[in-house]
Amino acid sequence: MVMEKKENQNENNNTEKKEEAQDNEKLNENSQKVDLKPEEKVNELEDKLARAYAEIENQRRRFEKEKDDAFDYGGFSLARETLNLIDNLDRAKNALENDEKLKSSEVLKKTIEHLNTIEQDMLSTLKKNNIEEIKSIDQKLDPNLHQAMMEIEDDNKESGTVVQVIQKGFMMKDRLLRPSLVAVSRKTNKKDEKSKENQ
Repeated sequence: MVMEKKENQNENNNTEKKEEAQDNEKLNENSQKVDLKPEEKVNELEDKLARAYAEIENQRRRFEKEKDDAFDYGGFSLARETLNLIDNLDRAKNALENDEKLKSSEVLKKTIEHLNTIEQDMLSTLKKNNIEEIKSIDQKLDPNLHQAMMEIEDDNKESGTVVQVIQKGFMMKDRLLRPSLVAVSRKTNKKDEKSKENQ
């Protein structure tokens, strides 16, 4: 019991000493501030004011940029979903063109004309909203714009040149909306040809 009281007194004394030390530190800080000359106080306040102003200005610029991005790229996900409609139109045209029963019929020609008109209207609407198709054919493969899906042997073109577009890619202003899925050229391996001839 006596030991517990002594421990409690020691704890209380330690706590009081800590509080006194903290109070002394505060007094020292205040006395240092009091000791500052008026010019130093003015300089200190000017410095604080300049920092606060710079922080406010940075925050204003950040908000301005976020607002501009929201305005410029707000329809990004809607635009990406719209590209599926264009893909489906292309698939429908290809399916109709490859249908043996409909070949060389007037109905097929008219239908394909209508599908082409719809596709052109959609592309022009996208273009008005700063969404443009990536030009890929005969371009050098650019990993920022293209995704190579396969290689096609072609000695007439330089290796890595886009020779076929599997799925169209699009840009929204300066951002990639969707990469082009492409096939690229590859030189035939002459060693392979010689080994085949030898066999």
